[in-house]
Amino acid sequence: MKEFWDQRFGQEEFIYGKTPNQFFKDQLQGLKPAKLLLPCEGEGRNAVFAATQHWEVDAFDQSSTGKQKAEQLAKEFNVHINYQLADAIEFDYGENKYDAIALIYAHFPESIRKQIHQKCVKALKPGGLLLIEAFNPLQLNNNSGGPKSEDLLYTMEMLAQDFKGMHFQLLRNESIVLEEGEFHKGLANVLRMIAKK
Repeated sequence: MKEFWDQRFGQEEFIYGKTPNQFFKDQLQGLKPAKLLLPCEGEGRNAVFAATQHWEVDAFDQSSTGKQKAEQLAKEFNVHINYQLADAIEFDYGENKYDAIALIYAHFPESIRKQIHQKCVKALKPGGLLLIEAFNPLQLNNNSGGPKSEDLLYTMEMLAQDFKGMHFQLLRNESIVLEEGEFHKGLANVLRMIAKK
């Protein structure tokens, strides 16, 4: 998988664009800047945006080309992000450390998904927020990006189970039009979640 992302991010252009995910941007702007974690952050568009909004940003991805581009983007916007090279299952999330964690199109197979989601819950401070935007199974009918395998797509029931015990402020499927670079473009079926620890 690392090789796949290294190759995909190895192109000169930012394949998901340089602007943040719209849902992430909207939610973040309503919050007081604090400490944020962005797993599977790719080319850094969300991390850099958060840093411009005065958040203290930790981010990671397994792709070294993704990391290079994220650091290049941070330089372009004259902000600092703490970006590490790490695999989602092996990353040290810590405990009660973050005020917010955002999983933006971070799709994991069932074998590791629950484990990673639990690590995220543990890493949140009490009262901390978890934001998710991911593709749901209806996305298989679209050509606007995302995994082509149903076991990597998320349902409301799945997330309700994974994050049992959290207070859900939002958990719903939505049809949206994506305009995030070449690889996220067009009509999309997504699942959005906001949950509080």
